[in-house]
This record gives sequence, structure tokens and C-alpha cells, in this order.
Amino acid sequence: MISKNLIENLEKLLAQMPAVWDGRKAILKMRDSGYPHWKQMEWIGFYFQFLCDMKLPPLVKIPGPKYGKVEFDGFSEIPWDFKVHPDKSANGQDNKSVIVNDRLAIAKAIKQFGGAGLILAIGYAKYNDEDRSFQVWHQELKGGLSEFEKQRILRKAPSRLRKTAFRLREIKVILLDDKKVRGLGSFQEGFRNSDGSSRNAKVLLDLGNITAEKTIKF
Repeated sequence: MISKNLIENLEKLLAQMPAVWDGRKAILKMRDSGYPHWKQMEWIGFYFQFLCDMKLPPLVKIPGPKYGKVEFDGFSEIPWDFKVHPDKSANGQDNKSVIVNDRLAIAKAIKQFGGAGLILAIGYAKYNDEDRSFQVWHQELKGGLSEFEKQRILRKAPSRLRKTAFRLREIKVILLDDKKVRGLGSFQEGFRNSDGSSRNAKVLLDLGNITAEKTIKF
């Protein structure tokens, strides 16, 4: 599917990733670098994408190909996505399922290039924002409540605990082909958007049932 040389070079670059991510420092670094997603609540995923955007070129072209509305994060021999996965939920439960990309887009990428890749950062997230100090700090930095947050308050929906830090444990380089994808589950299959249109199903990855091409430990 892809060359051994690409895997070796990816390993060298990914091994240079910082292992400890402080939420405040990460958000400020993204903002000061002009990265457009620094305001996002789920900052760890965007911070990993930011790090990949900084460290992987020119080995990986950023961004990757686009299929309909779905754009892959990068391209090097095959399309790649960059994802972060906390191995435990906010209540301390093991978290083995990873929601990956749009199933149809992955199928198209595999048909065109023979495969699709996932660079998956796994580690421990801190959810210690009970006093909401991190949330308040981020809101003030952004200039106030987002429209999403205003709508949540109007609905009287509870506010989720924010992740305030992340400790990277390992990065897995995972290759997907037709056979692997057929054996994986789906997420949001049969779901609909607010306008009634159907949502494309996403691939649901079971970490206990997938073999990585390479695992980089931290």
C-alpha cells in the first residue's frame, strides 16, 4: 500500500512531538501562530493537527485531497487523517472506540490511492475544570460566549467539563484498506442533520481489534 521508507520517515518526525500539552499554552501558541481553530472547545484535536501541520511537511502535503465536503488532513502516497484519542473518559472509564472519518470519503480514497491512513495520538486527558476557571479563561480570551455556548444555555443543557491538559502516551500509524474498513463499525449511521438531510456514516475504530503499522511510545 505504501513504502517502508514513508513509515520510517513518519516515525522519525512523529517521535519529535511534545509529550505534555498544557491547555492554556497550547491555545495561546495556536492563536499567536495565526492558526484559525484556537477558539475551539475541543482544543486537543486541533492542537495535534496544528503540530502535524508544523512538523510533517514537506514529507506530508497539507491539506490532503477532498471528497465532497470531506477533506483529509494530509497526503503522502495516500490520504491521511490526524486524530487524538483520550484513553479514558471524564468519569475514568476505558475508551476504546475512535470515531474516524466519513466512511464514503475513506472508501473513495482507498479506491483512488489503494489505502487511507490514520495518525492517532493516544494519551491521558485531564478533566479538572470543576471550578470552570479554564472555561472562563478561554471564553474571555475569545472575547465572550460563542453562539454555540449561547444556544446551549438557552436549552439549559449541562456544560461539559473541559480538558485542561493532555499527556501523550503513544502515536499509532494505522493503514486502512477495503478489507479492514468492512470489518469496522459505523457511527451516526441513519442520523440526520437539523435540516433533515441524512448524515454520512463515519468509521468507528475499535482499538482492541486493529493492528497498527507502527507505534511510537512516549
